[in-house]
Amino acid sequence: MHNFKHHLAFAGVVLMAMLGSSVAANAQGTVREQFGDWQMSCDTPPGASFEQCAIIQNVMAEDQPNVGLSVIVLKTADREARLLRVLAPLGVLLPNGLGLNVDGKDMGRVAFVRCLPNGCVAEVMLDDALIETLSTGTDAIFVVFKTPEEGIGIPVSLNGFADGFAKLP
Repeated sequence: MHNFKHHLAFAGVVLMAMLGSSVAANAQGTVREQFGDWQMSCDTPPGASFEQCAIIQNVMAEDQPNVGLSVIVLKTADREARLLRVLAPLGVLLPNGLGLNVDGKDMGRVAFVRCLPNGCVAEVMLDDALIETLSTGTDAIFVVFKTPEEGIGIPVSLNGFADGFAKLP
């Protein structure tokens, strides 16, 4: 069984340094194209001579209007790694991490790597199996925790993920 937690990216500080652009950290930039429920956004990192692009989806919990996520998928500047980065709201319970469920299948949890002024970041390296799961799936649910017992499931549409991911430069 493929497990989300086997893909923890503990090199968060190094990756953040490599990906210092605003699109990587803050889900901002110039929107280039729409792929289903995902948008491709591009930005040029300070001091860089090339653009960094990501596919992004911003979602809110259905029953908790103040709880939202930004889901960001990008390739590292050296094109060697593919990352799924999730910006969760401040106030989430960090030790419980971020859960992922795709089409009813529990994919495990991933750790938060750092908190920024606008939220806390969980990050996972995308391997081929997880990319395939996200590309062929219909719905993902990301789970953040307010207390050890209370998880909030935030639905993320996978409509357009495969097309958008394929177009990432």
